[in-house]
Amino acid sequence: MSPVSQHHVEAARTLRDAARTGNFIAPLRDGMPGLDAAGAYAIQRLNTEHRMQEGRRVVGCKVGLTARAVQAQLGVDQPDFGMLFDDMGFGDAEPVPMAGLHQPKVEAEVAFVLGRDLAMERPGHVDVIKAIDHLLPAIEIVGSRIAGWNIRFVDTVADNASAGAYVLGSTPVRLADLDLRLCGMIVTRRGEPVSVGAGAACLGNPLNAVVWLARTMAGLGHPLRAGDLVLSGALGPMVAVQPGDVFDARFNGLGSVKAVFEPSQDGPR
Repeated sequence: MSPVSQHHVEAARTLRDAARTGNFIAPLRDGMPGLDAAGAYAIQRLNTEHRMQEGRRVVGCKVGLTARAVQAQLGVDQPDFGMLFDDMGFGDAEPVPMAGLHQPKVEAEVAFVLGRDLAMERPGHVDVIKAIDHLLPAIEIVGSRIAGWNIRFVDTVADNASAGAYVLGSTPVRLADLDLRLCGMIVTRRGEPVSVGAGAACLGNPLNAVVWLARTMAGLGHPLRAGDLVLSGALGPMVAVQPGDVFDARFNGLGSVKAVFEPSQDGPR
């Protein structure tokens, strides 16, 4: 882990202020030219600790940058991760307030819920398969505190991997009951298709994203635990959200989930 400097502390505060006020900021990389991945994760960690001190609870992790094309665009060769908190989650078709969302976009993803700890030194695919309790269809609502989504790798990592909120389906599915790689997905906005994809778009298979995360978190000394939720990464292109939008995501073999956004935006929550 990178040692925390005063620059990291100030950057973390700036991101919190942007989230609170809705006054989005210039890319961190512009004001911190030497910022690297370790420093960006140090900023993320500071804000994770701050949220926990405020009484929020970490319920899992999200994996980002799972599409090879996006990795190439940002000049990296691996995904990133962010933390999921209890106040980010919404149920299927539950109204999602626009207040508190930051330049929101939706992505359809496979959510994994663990039934066992993954505390071994280097979790493998078999370890992860054995640890998965069930899967759920999910819509992640990503957001950016960086103005205009003008991000590179260090910007999104510091900004909690551009996490915002998420909507989960309500019918658990066993891993053995579907082929994740071939799992097709379509997102519609009020019946009109806006995003299509498949499991293969997520590091070749969403399970690969969970293995990467399990190894990364174990290496950091914060292994994934039973009960953790993992959002494994987008299966197709993300789509910008407008107040009043309704999105349906349907997955072959996994079911569907609906995200309903309230019609007005009253400012950040």
